[in-house]
Amino acid sequence: MYRYDQYDQAIVDARVDEFRDQVDRRLSGQLTEDQFKPLRLMNGLYLQLHAYMLRVAIPYGTLDARQMRTLGRIARDYDRGYGHFTTRQNLQFNWIKLADTPDILARLATVQMHAIQTSGNCIRNISADQYAGAAADEVADPRPWAELIRQWSTFHPEFSYLPRKFKIAVIAAEEDRAAMRLHDIGIRLIERDGELGGAIYVGGGMGRTPMVSHLIRDFVTADDLMSYLEACLRVYNRYGRRDNIYKARIKILLHEIGADDYRRQVEEEFVAVKQLGLDPPRAELDRITAMFAPPAFDAGAPAEIDESDPDFAIWLDRNVVAHKQPGYAIVNISLKPAGGIPGDATADQIERMADLAEAYSFDELRVTHAQNIVLPHVRRRDLHDLWRQLADAGLGEPNLDLITDIIACPGLDYCSLANARSIPLAQKIAARFADRERQRDLGELKLKISGCINACGHHHAGHIGILGVDKKGTENYQLSLGGSGAQDVSLAKITGPGFSEDGVVDAIERVTDTYVAVRTPGERFLDTYRRVGFEPFKEAIYG
Repeated sequence: MYRYDQYDQAIVDARVDEFRDQVDRRLSGQLTEDQFKPLRLMNGLYLQLHAYMLRVAIPYGTLDARQMRTLGRIARDYDRGYGHFTTRQNLQFNWIKLADTPDILARLATVQMHAIQTSGNCIRNISADQYAGAAADEVADPRPWAELIRQWSTFHPEFSYLPRKFKIAVIAAEEDRAAMRLHDIGIRLIERDGELGGAIYVGGGMGRTPMVSHLIRDFVTADDLMSYLEACLRVYNRYGRRDNIYKARIKILLHEIGADDYRRQVEEEFVAVKQLGLDPPRAELDRITAMFAPPAFDAGAPAEIDESDPDFAIWLDRNVVAHKQPGYAIVNISLKPAGGIPGDATADQIERMADLAEAYSFDELRVTHAQNIVLPHVRRRDLHDLWRQLADAGLGEPNLDLITDIIACPGLDYCSLANARSIPLAQKIAARFADRERQRDLGELKLKISGCINACGHHHAGHIGILGVDKKGTENYQLSLGGSGAQDVSLAKITGPGFSEDGVVDAIERVTDTYVAVRTPGERFLDTYRRVGFEPFKEAIYG
């Protein structure tokens, strides 16, 4: 994984010192809250309903045991003993004291972490496929490209005050595990005539006006990538709306002028930008790529696994994925236990995962956009031992991509923007579908909950999506069907009038009962929905 050089470390250390002075001035009254707000947001510090929230950047979801262990210790020392992993592959601490923030950032800096650009109208944390470097279907590891983009975008002088926040994802496989088409810019690495390059998609996003991105260029080489991204951002920065926060995202610009006109302007800007010499030499990408070299795999590691333990066999079938290296596997750790809060992990669990990464996964972990954790490189012969330790820590739930593997934002329990609670609803749904046999019978069914229109819970991309809204002072939940953030990307359709908290749980049960009644053998929920259409489900919900 990438390691800071002297310049990276100097930048992060300087930012800690700068923010410490800003906090001191806020606490002494020299700065008002209005003056302090833009400064704290530049450092990932939000003021939520009950306390400050600090969002820590985890670039492309990759971290090592030392970093993970530090997050656990911060949770114990400065929060209430837990952290919340997010759909941006970041981690949030929800109960932070302002006076402690500089010390937290200083501690993060000692392990090459920070909270820079996790908020504000800038280029946010670069996300990527959580299986990068391990997936059997990728053409290359996308993380060197993501790291190159991270370095280009950090403190970029032209793009620090964009019309609105900006999100970029990089993948390198046909299977989209990062919701790439629902980002402001998505890059899919491909090979053409023996050369690695990227297809560039622009204008995706969720929130108030969800849209799927457009293919703007079908191939950009590494030598042209930074200039092409620069051109994409310049056109947006020039014409993106600043008069209306709800119309400020790049997806609205493409909707208003059309993908063809945007593409034309980007290509013209690219010709001009290319003359500026902004692209780093290929040697820089090679230098970064070398840091992501595969670990020292055991070429003779056996592939056979004893599956005689039925509980282990269930977990193995659900949470373990094929690795490109024979004798190894990718392990998904579910942070969605029965009765738990989606994405939350206690300090003890965070530290335990760090220990397991050191022992079983070459000291590496990944955060997924589905709010789970991945150990990317585990020997197959170690899987049973690993599973027992995960189960002992309350981390062995075998529900990856099942109905209880719920994505949920913090909602009205924490967020000052939310209209409804997400966490209690997620817990009620998980309780209703707690029977593991029933979950496995329903198969892949991605359920996602957002507590407001900002869609931090990705409800537009849920096979079943739920949006919490305020209806005359009462929490109300809209139900949507048919969304997907994968390679078969689609936006969910609202079924009709909303429900109470208990009512929407009942409605979901009617949806799943309908699916079971009309599916064909082996057909997943989303495929059934697309085959039979919206009406049978609407009739079951409201009829």
